[in-house]
Amino acid sequence: MKGLLLLVAGVAIGFVVAHQVAKTPEGKRFFEDVDSKAREFGAAVVDGYKAREAELRAAVAEAEEAIADLTRSR
Repeated sequence: MKGLLLLVAGVAIGFVVAHQVAKTPEGKRFFEDVDSKAREFGAAVVDGYKAREAELRAAVAEAEEAIADLTRSR
């Protein structure tokens, strides 16, 4: 229970400190940079997911075609 209380207190203190830092020009630039990098990372993850999904769909379609060819040749 003590650990949970310390975690909650740490998160709350972190939010307060981040809010105070974000009020300064340097802090604002820092958080804008962090936000920009996080968005770039998220976009890269989405792009990678979509590319892999397309690869898997193509492989499934190819396998289905091969199975259909095998059943026709019997």
